[in-house]
Amino acid sequence: MNAVELLEPTTLWRASEVLTQPSPVPAAPGVYGWYFEQAPDPRLPCNQLLYVGMAPRRMTARASRQNLRSRVRYHYRGNAEGSTLRLTLGCLLGLELRRVGSGKRLTFGLVGERELTAWMAEYARVCWMQHDEPWAAESELIAQLDLPLNLDQNRHHTFYPYLRSLRSSARAQARSLPVA
Repeated sequence: MNAVELLEPTTLWRASEVLTQPSPVPAAPGVYGWYFEQAPDPRLPCNQLLYVGMAPRRMTARASRQNLRSRVRYHYRGNAEGSTLRLTLGCLLGLELRRVGSGKRLTFGLVGERELTAWMAEYARVCWMQHDEPWAAESELIAQLDLPLNLDQNRHHTFYPYLRSLRSSARAQARSLPVA
């Protein structure tokens, strides 16, 4: 697979560009990559591909409605419950994860999610490539590239134990606190 579109993108898109109408992000299946002008952790490099994701996920029981546009936009303005990237970034940035609503959902709360959205608007940049089978492309990319923020299929990465432990601790702490 040719990952040049993610490794050497011609454009890295900001939140303000992605969230415009019409959005430049295609409503198509594919893989997206995230870069950060300021690393979310001092052990990570800046301006380097640190995370890849896909849309849609491979679904056997039903068709997914997700596409590149909906996923990328959600990462920029959604919450940690629906975005593993937001969960990871918020934990690395030291935001407090909390149970919300019925107590089953975990987010950074209204204030924390706003802080994370603002941080991403300032520092996060995204690129993408269309692909008919993004689940296959994502697996290949994770196996071949240095992607410290990906946990799934990435146990071999040196950052994996730290990130897994950090996220696990944040979840345990959230479950010990009252519902926000």
